[in-house]
Amino acid sequence: MSETTSIIPAPILALIDAGNGLLWGSVLIYLLIGAGLFFTVMTKGIQFRYFGHMWKLLATSRQGSEGGISSFQALATSLAARVGTGNLAGVAVAISLGGPGAIFWMWMTALVGMSTSFIESTLAQAYKVSHDDNTFRGGPAYYIEKGLGQRWMAILFSVCLIIAFGLAFNSVQSNSIALAMEQAFSVPPWIMGVVLVVVMVPIIFGGMKRITRTAELIVPIMALLYLLLAIFVVAINITELPAALGTIFRSAFGLEQAAGGALGYTIAQAMMNGIKRGLFSNEAGMGSAPNAAAMATTKHPASQGFVQMLGVFIDTLVICTATAAIIIMSGTLGNDGGNDGIQITQAALSSQVGSWGGGFVAIAILLFAFTSLVANYSYGESNIEYIAGKKNAKAVIMVYRFAVLGMVMLGAVASLKNIWNFADLSMGAMALINLIAILLLSPLAFRIFKDYDRQHKAGKEPTFDPEQFPELKGKVDASIWKK
Repeated sequence: MSETTSIIPAPILALIDAGNGLLWGSVLIYLLIGAGLFFTVMTKGIQFRYFGHMWKLLATSRQGSEGGISSFQALATSLAARVGTGNLAGVAVAISLGGPGAIFWMWMTALVGMSTSFIESTLAQAYKVSHDDNTFRGGPAYYIEKGLGQRWMAILFSVCLIIAFGLAFNSVQSNSIALAMEQAFSVPPWIMGVVLVVVMVPIIFGGMKRITRTAELIVPIMALLYLLLAIFVVAINITELPAALGTIFRSAFGLEQAAGGALGYTIAQAMMNGIKRGLFSNEAGMGSAPNAAAMATTKHPASQGFVQMLGVFIDTLVICTATAAIIIMSGTLGNDGGNDGIQITQAALSSQVGSWGGGFVAIAILLFAFTSLVANYSYGESNIEYIAGKKNAKAVIMVYRFAVLGMVMLGAVASLKNIWNFADLSMGAMALINLIAILLLSPLAFRIFKDYDRQHKAGKEPTFDPEQFPELKGKVDASIWKK
């Protein structure tokens, strides 16, 4: 892989690093966890009380789209963005830096983040707008402008999202794919870049429906195969399971000693790395997943909020836990020979299933990261349309499509550390804007939830009537729900 020469001046790079340190080192971690706890308390533990109901909704989530985008397709699209290299490499980094206890704090982050995901996805549904292809658009930009009346804030959010998800993160994902395929199968990076571009063209030029159908097809298959392998690793080490769980819990509270009798990982190390990697992985509160949630055809905004909560659960409490099980139960922890990230996961899996384990992880990265490419693109397109307006967006979206393909190709053949840091800053800024917005709009989200809860307890199929919410008058398209 070749290194690119930085075109960003050193003082600006220093400012970017300082901004990332401030946002991700303190502000966002406390704000994300605090918001999740607030939403959990105010909804009386919605993620626990309605856990079974979420799965019931998922069972029927492919129905009732009436030619549009189904609830399941919207979930699959958000999962495509959520489930990526962070589920394989990020977990390994969390464990190597924070010890096995980092997994416990990832779990806690996901549990409180589920309520945050419900709030932002419900608001995205409430403020969604019709599109000309029998689908919908929406997300933080829409509920910031319509709900708070702050278009400048909405545009700033959209710009940050386009930079981070639409462009920069796509180059990082293609870089991960190219690296994995080169190491596992000796595929030259430029060839992998060309393949990715060729495969992406018909998908992103085919519109949102083709994107959601691609996610609907690939995401369940890739997740299931990876989980089956993790279950196999646990099964052949079943006698070690109690000890592995004990290690996680002891390490989470600083009680686990490192090899050789040295002092083990501190609570602060476990918490910081577990929370940070958990937030990166499940994206709850970031403002990205609501863009997918808004596309779904539903009868009540809260129903998609429940379905999207499962996205956080599946990403962190299922897939990230699967990676953690492979690493911890392999017995290779602490003997990684200086490896980090994805190499730790590859080494752990290979120790359990043989040399083909490294190749399997490379294929998993290919699928996980490719679906992220497609979903990230869709988030950017939706926000470009918001800024430019539906009538004027076609030309801008065409330019954006070629820019995305260019970033995918560039990412495959070059290491882009500075772009990654800039993307982190953009994502941090959009998360900060989104969290402020959903906290301010949360009273409406709570009322929408209560409306759903009341109808559900009465044995009715909940339906949404915007006229019952005075704050929505003149701000939403009531005809969407009357259909």
